[in-house]
Amino acid sequence: KAVETAKQNQVLISFDPNLREPLWDSLDEARKQVSYGMSMCDILKISDNEIEWYTGESDYTKAVEKILENYQIPLILVSMGKQGSRAYYNNQMTTGAGDTFDACVLDYILKHGLENLSEQSLKEMLTFANAAASIVTTRKGALCVMPSKEDVEEILKK
Repeated sequence: KAVETAKQNQVLISFDPNLREPLWDSLDEARKQVSYGMSMCDILKISDNEIEWYTGESDYTKAVEKILENYQIPLILVSMGKQGSRAYYNNQMTTGAGDTFDACVLDYILKHGLENLSEQSLKEMLTFANAAASIVTTRKGALCVMPSKEDVEEILKK
């Protein structure tokens, strides 16, 4: 009900399957629910193991293409553990580092919208997200090491 209400009111929907197999009665049921999430979202954040499970593809670009055959998701973020992240938008792809990258992309989209991202705005969004992610890779810990906006802007000045 909440998702349908959000969709009716043109609220931006981000979806992360966060598949945890033991929490499901069956992977068939999980697949149905992930499919529903994909059918409703504007931004998909999916991990490497989830996209392989869902599409059967180990090539993430091909996996994203398979998803886009069935769903109209404007922005797809693929997290790949130590290999970082990728963002797919309008036949463009760039890379970054994990959850920090994803969080910065979501922040940018919330501030600027998802419609008609220009090459320049996409570059700005991804440059900031990559800079923030690069800071996180130099720190130990998890949430407490997230950089401030000022930390990222300082790195970008250099």
